[in-house]
Amino acid sequence: MRLFVQGVALGLGFALSLVSLADTTAVNGYYKKDGTYVPPHVRTTPNATKMDNWSTKGNVNPYTGKEGTQEPNPRRYRR
Repeated sequence: MRLFVQGVALGLGFALSLVSLADTTAVNGYYKKDGTYVPPHVRTTPNATKMDNWSTKGNVNPYTGKEGTQEPNPRRYRR
């Protein structure tokens, strides 16, 4: 029974991690106007809020493990 519970918990954790990665957008590499090259990367899919961006405090980038540093501003993004 204990092994079953651990398996379910592991499966649930894996499923939740896939859900968090589902709202991502792949960005091709490009050159800025100043000639700087930005390599290909993954970012959160654009939407009407910044509360779920990886750079916002309380969120963690699942690819790098880096914690967000930007202050959330929920009043600005309400509809």
